[in-house]
Amino acid sequence: MPITQTTETHSSSNGTAESILLELVDENGVTTGTAEKLTAHQPPGQLHRAFSVFLFDERGRLLLQQRALGKYHSPGVWSNTCCGHPYPGEAPFAAAARRTYEELGVSPSLLAQAGTVRYNHPDPASGLVEQEYNHLFVGLVQQTPAPDPEEVGGTAFVTAAELAERHAREPFSAWFMTVLDAARPAIKELTGSSAGW
Repeated sequence: MPITQTTETHSSSNGTAESILLELVDENGVTTGTAEKLTAHQPPGQLHRAFSVFLFDERGRLLLQQRALGKYHSPGVWSNTCCGHPYPGEAPFAAAARRTYEELGVSPSLLAQAGTVRYNHPDPASGLVEQEYNHLFVGLVQQTPAPDPEEVGGTAFVTAAELAERHAREPFSAWFMTVLDAARPAIKELTGSSAGW
């Protein structure tokens, strides 16, 4: 699929569309500048700050989201609870909490840092590249998701065993296993050994 040359925008407070800027970083996560969102994801990709959230219910099940079919990057695939990019100057923790609410309509009852991971994942379907310095967060959710249909196509709470079965038969985001594996120590600490993570 060819890369579209459109520019992703969001509406500002005065109703005009603005380009979404990402925070570019070096290999140590130090900010080096900004780039427009789609430009940063075009090959070979520009290293930028991102976040990934993993929320669990009281039974230790992970909340997955299926990305909406209308998304320009990785539409229709399953992924972790929430992922995205802080605005330049926005703390990753604040961005993670903000986007979790914007996408899923839930506010975590607990949200904790779970380290960082750096990766380079091309997406063959779109031709875009995820070149990210990713801040990981784990937490608890006690609300029923109320997803924004423009962002989320579906949700599911899964056990570790159910995730393995789903991952074997359904498409997941290119970055999913990388961020999950990096977050596993914090996930195990949060959910306990009996949950199987």
